[in-house]
Amino acid sequence: MATTTAVPKTRISGGSFLLEERNTDEVFTPEDFSEQHRLIAQTAEEFAINEILPNVDKMEHKDFSISRDLLKKAGDLGLSGAEIPEAYGGLEMDKVTAAVIADRLAKYAGFATTWGAHSGIGLLPIVYFGTEEQKQKYLPHLAAGEIVGAYALSEASSGSDALNCRARAELSSDGKHYILNGEKMWITNAGFADLFTVFAKIDGEEFTAFLVEKTFPGFSVGAEEHKLGIRGSSTCPIILNDCKVPAENLLGDIGKGHVIAFNILNIGRFKLGAACLGGARHSLGHAITYAKQRKAFDKVIADFGLIREKIANMATLTYVGESLIYRTVGMMDAALSEVDKSGSEAMKETRKAIEEYAVECSIIKVWTSEMVDYVVDETMQIYGGYGFVEEYPAERAYRDARINRIFEGTNEINRLIITGFLLKRAMSGQLPLMPAIKKLMDEVLSGPSMSDDIEGPLAEERKLVSQAKKLGLFAAGSATQKYMHAIQDQQEIMGAIADMTMETYAMESAVLRAQKIAEANGEAAAALPIAMTRVYLTQAMEKIESAARKVIAAVAEGDMLRTQVAILRRLAKHEPFNTIELRQQIAQRVIERGKYMLA
Repeated sequence: MATTTAVPKTRISGGSFLLEERNTDEVFTPEDFSEQHRLIAQTAEEFAINEILPNVDKMEHKDFSISRDLLKKAGDLGLSGAEIPEAYGGLEMDKVTAAVIADRLAKYAGFATTWGAHSGIGLLPIVYFGTEEQKQKYLPHLAAGEIVGAYALSEASSGSDALNCRARAELSSDGKHYILNGEKMWITNAGFADLFTVFAKIDGEEFTAFLVEKTFPGFSVGAEEHKLGIRGSSTCPIILNDCKVPAENLLGDIGKGHVIAFNILNIGRFKLGAACLGGARHSLGHAITYAKQRKAFDKVIADFGLIREKIANMATLTYVGESLIYRTVGMMDAALSEVDKSGSEAMKETRKAIEEYAVECSIIKVWTSEMVDYVVDETMQIYGGYGFVEEYPAERAYRDARINRIFEGTNEINRLIITGFLLKRAMSGQLPLMPAIKKLMDEVLSGPSMSDDIEGPLAEERKLVSQAKKLGLFAAGSATQKYMHAIQDQQEIMGAIADMTMETYAMESAVLRAQKIAEANGEAAAALPIAMTRVYLTQAMEKIESAARKVIAAVAEGDMLRTQVAILRRLAKHEPFNTIELRQQIAQRVIERGKYMLA
């Protein structure tokens, strides 16, 4: 029942957005959803409204029998098995579908976390790395929600530094079992999960994954953590005390646990991004509803300019988030469509196709987790004093959103991944980043003759994207010239380059989507997305210019610094959009509709 997606015909290399211009027919947007995508979105939306939201209070008070029941119902609807092959009880649908489901189920973060841990990092290790016997034994039950999955990687002393884990595994003298000892921390679903993907080092050396059932001797679960947010999800430590795991439950290859950990977290990042997007959209809906009802000084606060500015900003970020997430999963599906599913290397090729977009997945994770934090914060501000009170929705959303910047790899780690992977691909020749940097440096140092002759729809907006790319390459070039391979040790500079990279990708995704809508329906019909795009470009360029200044001030001094500042000014020069008027237009449209929507 695989979905037919209007994916780009051209396979696009990961990270290439920095170096290449994309056409609108090369990007996937929400406007390209198939009928099947729309149906699954409706199914997930109705499930969230009719089944999840009425049970929020029970889950907030740790009634996890409700969580298990909801996972079973989600399984009956096919929502949990969307990425499981049909041969093992799943629907074998595309990554766009996976993102759509995560997006629409995110109306309550507690259950979204439960479902995400089960249907993502809980079962996908088996899909991509399991033996035939492991798949047949576990996947049908996981797809149906009859058993619940969890993922146990973190430890008290090794959160982000997962490869430094202390959990040990030793093969028994008869070779029939691995004996696991250690403790894992902050494990989502631990309080009621049945099957755990657990990472440990064989003989203290070889980092390896194991499939551990809760009934195995020596396995136990610690007490529930008392958390700031996502209280409707279970989070506990698990304790392995001479835990006997059958040898056939070793997952993947000995010593290759890092391959499983990296690839599964990579997938988890784009799905987390989709959930952050859904949470932001839901929170914005509450903010609009409240602003239209709450009166002050004899009129509703939705009429106040500063409230309208907040609503416009939140709607704009929602639009940009949709654009970059679905662009990325569209590229994934295009790459996956070339994999021979019947071939002996099918799973290996599938993993390779997903890993290609590691940079984009990390961008999604960081950008959306920081975006939803902004949205819930402004929602609370719109609610005023009521936002600080538990019975209003702003308070819980505010608490729940904070974790997103920590799990699936902290945003600091993901910023290092973004820049590190780009540089690694550049050094290996996979991405012609260094020649592009050299060409740009030669151009900018030769004098102010550079110009972008861009014409047609959204010409000014596309020119700004081009300038953003040049600013990022210029700053990266200045830094690599100074530090060469040692740039990996300059985390502040790596982070600033990551920020420029993220903003550039978000800018281009917004522009391409608005351009695609304009080409299909005319610029008048695209007025709202164009307005949102212009608002976002304005603030993104400010961030990029600021990050570029930070980098060149750290790597140059004296006459060289003054020269580079002059170049930076030239690259960043543009006429500003009237963002006050644009935000008024955006706010008017979304307030009239009562929620975020483009059409």
